[in-house]
Amino acid sequence: MIPHHQPSKWESLAERLQGDLLTDKASRILYATDASVYRKLPAAVAIPHTSEDLVVLVKFANENEMPLIPRTAGTSLAGQCVGEGLVVDFSKHFSQILEINPDERWVRVQPGVIRDELNRQLAPLGLFFSPNTSTANRCMIGGMVGNNSCGTTSIKYGTTRDKVIELEVILSDGSAVILGPKSESEIQQICTADTLESDIYRQVIDQLMPSEVQTEIRKEFPKASIHRRNTGYAVDVLLGQKPFLPEGDDLNLAKLVAGSEGTICLITSIKIQVDLLPPPFEAVICAHFESLSETMKATVAAMTCQPYACELMDKAILDCTLGNIEQAENRFFIEGDPGAILAIEVRSDTPEGLKSEIETLIGKLQAAGLGYSYPVVQPPDAARVWALRAAGLGVLSNMPGPAKPIAFVEDTAVDVNDLPAYIESFESLMAGFGQRAVYYAHAGAGELHIRPVLNLKTREGQDQFHRIGEASARLVKQFNGSLSGEHGDGRVRAEFIPIMIGVKNYDLLKHIKNIWDPKGIFNPGKITNAPSMKADLRYKAGQEAFKMPTFLDFTAQVDMLQAAEACNGSGDCRKLHTTGATMCPSYQATRNEKDSTRARANTFREILTNPANPAYPLDSAELHDVLELCLSCKACKRECPSSVDMAMLKAEATYHHNRRHGLTHGAQFFGNFHKHAALAGRMPAVANALLNISFFKNIFKQKMGVAVQRSIPAFSSSRATSLIRNGVSRAKAEMVLYIDEFTQYQDAQVAKAAALVLHKLGFAFHVVYLPSGRSLISKGMLEEARAVAKNVLGQLDWAIERELPIVGLEPSAILGFRDEFPKLVPADLRNQAKSLSVHAQTFEEFLSGNIVSERIDGSLFTEEKREVHVHLHCHQKALSQPRHSVAALSLPKNYTVKSIPSGCCGMAGSFGYEAKNYEVSMQIGEMVLFPHIRKAAPEVIFAAAGTSCRHQIADGVSVKALHPAEILAAALK
Repeated sequence: MIPHHQPSKWESLAERLQGDLLTDKASRILYATDASVYRKLPAAVAIPHTSEDLVVLVKFANENEMPLIPRTAGTSLAGQCVGEGLVVDFSKHFSQILEINPDERWVRVQPGVIRDELNRQLAPLGLFFSPNTSTANRCMIGGMVGNNSCGTTSIKYGTTRDKVIELEVILSDGSAVILGPKSESEIQQICTADTLESDIYRQVIDQLMPSEVQTEIRKEFPKASIHRRNTGYAVDVLLGQKPFLPEGDDLNLAKLVAGSEGTICLITSIKIQVDLLPPPFEAVICAHFESLSETMKATVAAMTCQPYACELMDKAILDCTLGNIEQAENRFFIEGDPGAILAIEVRSDTPEGLKSEIETLIGKLQAAGLGYSYPVVQPPDAARVWALRAAGLGVLSNMPGPAKPIAFVEDTAVDVNDLPAYIESFESLMAGFGQRAVYYAHAGAGELHIRPVLNLKTREGQDQFHRIGEASARLVKQFNGSLSGEHGDGRVRAEFIPIMIGVKNYDLLKHIKNIWDPKGIFNPGKITNAPSMKADLRYKAGQEAFKMPTFLDFTAQVDMLQAAEACNGSGDCRKLHTTGATMCPSYQATRNEKDSTRARANTFREILTNPANPAYPLDSAELHDVLELCLSCKACKRECPSSVDMAMLKAEATYHHNRRHGLTHGAQFFGNFHKHAALAGRMPAVANALLNISFFKNIFKQKMGVAVQRSIPAFSSSRATSLIRNGVSRAKAEMVLYIDEFTQYQDAQVAKAAALVLHKLGFAFHVVYLPSGRSLISKGMLEEARAVAKNVLGQLDWAIERELPIVGLEPSAILGFRDEFPKLVPADLRNQAKSLSVHAQTFEEFLSGNIVSERIDGSLFTEEKREVHVHLHCHQKALSQPRHSVAALSLPKNYTVKSIPSGCCGMAGSFGYEAKNYEVSMQIGEMVLFPHIRKAAPEVIFAAAGTSCRHQIADGVSVKALHPAEILAAALK
C-alpha cells in the first residue's frame, strides 16, 4: 500500500492562502533584516492578498504558536521587522487608496500605500498627508502608523498618530474590528458582548482608571511638550481622552495602535486626516555655523519664528556626501567648511510675506551672533537641499572601514529648549567612551539622529554598543525626554524602557500587551519582554575578516563584503518610477523584494558572512536567484545613498559562477559579440539574409535563448570605420573618435553622422575602432574583458599621454572606460586606466563642454523648428548628466529638447533579448518610456544614444529612435 502523504503545516497553510507563502532559504534571507543592525532568519514569509488571508495567518499563528512579524517597506531602524516567526509582507498587495474625502479632508488607505504616492494623488485636490520622513518616497502608511512616524514637518503639522482617525484591524483571535473614536455609550454597548474586543475596552479602561496609575504615568513618561515621544505604548495619550479626562475627546484606541510596532494587532485599512497644501511661496535658509554647540543655540532661536522645518546636517555627514555621485551635486549651496548647517524652511502666501519671513529669521540669528553665512535657496533648487538632508541615513554607510555610524541612540527627543544642554551632556558622554558621534536631522523638534561610530564585528564594539545604549537612556531620562522620537523602540531600545518610564509603568505595558495579544503572536520581543539589544546582531563578535580574492578591484570599498555591507537596508531602491526613480527597474516592474538592490546586497552579505561552501562562497543558488533580474543598469551606483554598485558585484559573482559551472551558449554568444560581429561583418548581406530566414532565425533564437518576440538587429552593409573619410593622423588629432563594436558592425550610420558633425564643427579627430569589453563584463567574462581593456590602453596610450578627449558614441562602451576599466585591469595599469577614465567622454558630453567653452555654437545648424524628446541610456543617467544631451541637441536654435522622465528602457544590452527576461523587459518599458512615446505628437523626433535602447523602442512601440549624432547631422545647413 502506498503511504498517504501528510502535508506539512506550510503546505496546508499555502493551500489556504490566496497570496503567496515563501519558505525557501533565499526568501528567508531577504527578510532576515530591515534597516537596523539586526538579523534573524524568519521561519517563512507570507505575502497576503486579502484580509481573509490575514485571518488565516492569525489562526495559523495561534494553532502553531508561530509569531507574526508585520512588514511594509522594511525601512525600520530599530529591528521591528526582524524575528524568527512568519513575516507578513503587506507591501505588494495591500497598496490601494480606498477612499478620498476632500470635503472632510480624510483618506482611507491600505497599509502598503507609499506616502509620496498618496500625496501624488492628493496634490490636485490641494491636500497632502503631512508627516514627511526621509524615506517618504518608499515608506508606507502602515509602517508610519506602526512607528508613529514624524519627519521634517512635525513641528508644524504633528505626527502620524495625530492624523490617525480610524483603523480596521485583525485582533489576535482573528476577529475584525474598527478602532476609532467611541462615545461612552458606544463603549458600554461594545462591553456587553463576550468578545476579545469587549475585553480590550473593559481591561484597558480598568487598567488606566486608578488615580495612582495616572499619576505614575504623568510623572514618569516623557514631557508632554515633546510631541515626538514614542517610548512604549501611548497610554499617556489615552489619559487625555474620555473617560480619563471628562472634557477630553472620545476614547480612540487607534491612537494606542499608532506606535505599537505591530505588537497588538494587524492593520487592514487606515483612515487618516490630511491637510491643506502648505503656502505656495517657500525658501530654505541654509544657515552655516562653526560648531555644533552654536547650531543648537541657533535652533532655539530659529524655532521662535515657527518655521515649517528646521533640520541639521553636521560636518561628518556633509563630508560623507562628497563620496556619492548624486549628493555631491546637491552641495551647491555650501560655503566654506561649516561645522554644521541648519536647513530652515519658511513659507508664505505671498512673495512679500516670504521675503519678510526670510529677513526676520536671518535677522534673529544675526542679532544673536549665530552663524556666518545664510544662503537662501528657493524652488526648484530647494528640493536638492532636502535631497541632501534625506540622504543622511544612506551616505553614512559610505564611511570606509569596519567601524560605521550605528543607529541605536539616534532617536532621542527632548524639549527643544533643553537641546543645547542635552547635546553638551551627550558630547561629554561620548567623550567618555572615546567617541565622536555624527549628528543630523530634526533639530527643531528637539530630536537629533546621533550616531556613534562602532565596529560591531568585535566583542569590544558590541559591549560598547550596549554600554552607550544604557548610558544614553539614563541621560535622556535626566531631561525627561523620550528614548524614541519617531523610529520606535523595536529591538534596540526596548530593553531600556523600564529606565525611561519606571518599573510600574513597564508592568502596565506588559498588561496592555497581554490584554490585546494573550498568546503573544504579534511581533514578540518588541516594546515588551525584549531580549538584550546585543542579541541577534547582523555580525558575530570576533567575525573573521573577509579573505576571498576577487578579480575586480574592491579596495575603494575595502573589500567585496564591505561593498555589500554598505547597504544599510533603508530601501531607497524600492522607490517607484512615478517618483522619477531609475534604480532597480526590475523591482519597479515586479514589486518583489528579491528584485531590489537591497535584497541583492543582503544576499551577498549573508553568503559571504555565512557561506554554505566556504571554498566557493559565491557559488550560491540564493545569490544566483536574486541576481537573475539585475539589469546592471548602474542606477544604484548613483541613486543609492550608500553607493552600492550592484553591477560591479554582479559581474564578480557571475565570473565566479562561470568558473564553476561554465557558460551557456547564449552567454558565450552575447559576451563575445565583438568576435561574432566581426565574422558577420565580413559578409553582412549573407548574415542578414540568414537571420531573416525563419528556419535559421528560430534555430538561432532557440540556441541562444533569445525571445521569439524579438527582432534581430541587422548588420551594417559597411563597417563604421570604412565610412569615415575625414579623420586625421595621430599627430594632428585634437581628439579621438572612438568606435565600439556595436557602432562598428551594426550602427555604422551613427559613426558616419558623428564624423560629419565633428568635421563641420571644425574638430580634427583620429578614428579608432576597438572592442569595448562591455558584453564580456556583463556576462562575467572578466579575464577576457581584462585582455580587451589592456588592448584599449595599449592602443590609446598615445592619446592618454597627450590628454586628448576620447569620445564615444555608445554610452555603455565609452562609460565602461570611465567606470569599470580602473577596477578591471591589473594593479600596474590602474593609473593609466584612471587617466583614460578622466578623458573618456560621450559624444553629447564632448559637444556640451565645447558649447560651454564657446568653441562651438548653433550657427551651422538649421533654423527649422522641431521637437526632440531624449531617452538617456542607464549608464548615462548613472555616470553622466541629462543636461549634456539636452545641450547638444539644442545646438539647432529652434529645436525644443525635452528629457523623457524614464528610467531603464528594459533592454539593458542582452538582458531584454533573453527569453527568460522578455516579460519583465517589456514591463519596464511600459512604466514610462513606451506610454510617453505613444502619447507624443507624430512629428516629435526621439533620441536615444544607446543601441539597445533604440532596439527596445523599435520592438516596443514600432518607432525609430535616432542617435543624437544622426539628429544633428540631419540638422546641419
